[in-house]
Amino acid sequence: MDDTDDLSRRILDRAMELAAERGWRRTGLVAVAQAAGVPLGEMYRRFPSRAALLGGVSRAADAAVLAGEAEPAGAAEESPRDRLFDVLMRRFDALLPYRPGLAAVVRDLPGEPLTALAFSRHLARSMAWMLRAAGIDTDRPGGPALVAGLCAVYARVMKVFLKDDSADLSRTMAALDAELRRAESWASALCRPRRAPERRDDPPQPVAG
Repeated sequence: MDDTDDLSRRILDRAMELAAERGWRRTGLVAVAQAAGVPLGEMYRRFPSRAALLGGVSRAADAAVLAGEAEPAGAAEESPRDRLFDVLMRRFDALLPYRPGLAAVVRDLPGEPLTALAFSRHLARSMAWMLRAAGIDTDRPGGPALVAGLCAVYARVMKVFLKDDSADLSRTMAALDAELRRAESWASALCRPRRAPERRDDPPQPVAG
């Protein structure tokens, strides 16, 4: 099933509009189907849960970013941090139409731990692909740690993005730059080779009397 086709996009649009109007807790699948004008059977086939709706929004943003990536950006001359900054800002740009609804989701989701847990898996997959789009290999030892770290960075910057009223998302850009620099510093310290402990000479042996 393609989350980016016209019908799926209409369902996601209506879901985020309803969330913005009435709150995420009051946005049920039946109401979304009615607002989108689709039968319940089609709604079930495409988005069988509310977590699947959130996953659909996430995949739509991923698709918007990855559509412009003919190949991973690893060959670019920019640093990995700069490439990742560009990739994530394009993702925030893609989420702009959904921002009012996402604000309602972030506000209400802590009260729905099962939905939050299910969505966290979608977010981890999305962040893995954002790293790949920036030319950073996540399919190697240490890759899961990179994904987890980026999820934490993204969650913090998302809080700024949802309240960013600047015309060019300058507050979001500043927050993302600061968070990526902090994460880069932490990762460098974590991955720095440890110095071997200095070898001490054996203590002198007592001389027999």
